[in-house]
Amino acid sequence: MRAESIVVSPKIQNMQCPKLPFHWLRLWVVFACLCALALGAAPVRAQPEYLLAPGDILKISVFKNPDLSLDVRVSESGSIGYPLIGSVPLKGLTLPAAEAKISQMLRDGGFVVNPQVNILLTEGFGNLVSVIGEVNKPGRYSTDAAGGHLSGMLAAASGVSPTGGEVVTISGIRNGKPFRRDVDIVKMASTGNQADDLELFGGDTLYVARAPTFYIYGQVQKPGQYPLNRGMTVMQALATGGGVTGKGTQRGIVRHRRDANGKVKEEGVSMDDDVQDRDVIYVKESLF
Repeated sequence: MRAESIVVSPKIQNMQCPKLPFHWLRLWVVFACLCALALGAAPVRAQPEYLLAPGDILKISVFKNPDLSLDVRVSESGSIGYPLIGSVPLKGLTLPAAEAKISQMLRDGGFVVNPQVNILLTEGFGNLVSVIGEVNKPGRYSTDAAGGHLSGMLAAASGVSPTGGEVVTISGIRNGKPFRRDVDIVKMASTGNQADDLELFGGDTLYVARAPTFYIYGQVQKPGQYPLNRGMTVMQALATGGGVTGKGTQRGIVRHRRDANGKVKEEGVSMDDDVQDRDVIYVKESLF
């Protein structure tokens, strides 16, 4: 067999991969880690029986009673209207419990001697989690499709957007009480700590806040708004802005920061001073 030589065009040889900003690159790495964590790290959980919730669409039938067949949506109050027996509260019931409840009401009302009720869940909303804020695809996602955990839910929403922060806030109800927790997803992804990969339940909300930023202007090469990295100093902020111009001076740098009352305070800073979210760094022009 004769070996064939492969000719690579000069255009392909000279092609270079585009450089991504560090903040975007970090988010892509976190997204990849979260996908891996969602696929392999979390064990498969036992699926609890589905509890009916407002918005659910049901198909109800009664054996040998076609007049009692009904397609119905559970109202916001958690009940349905059913022939002969009127309003039936179903919120929080399993499908077998709902079937038993309707059967009992038909029997007690003397409408059907031995009713055999069957309920089919056509479309369920009780296991949906809302993912909002700075994610690529905000929306409501099923806990089953997302694997029931935080990492899978973020992966279902296509990850955190380039403008998103590193902390996700989870809120919902646990044991009948309001629940809220902040999770550092960068730390979770880098350490693989499954304890932070929280189990999610229908009705939970995930919120990804905007990433912290700072502003730099005046005598710098590239004034503008930039992502704020953890532990950033004034010197690093200057480097992000391309450094001081020939007309600027490092001795004339001031920082504008809002205090607890919302008032902006101007103060001189050194190169080792910290930079916080929404700080404004101003580099003055040299007098000499």
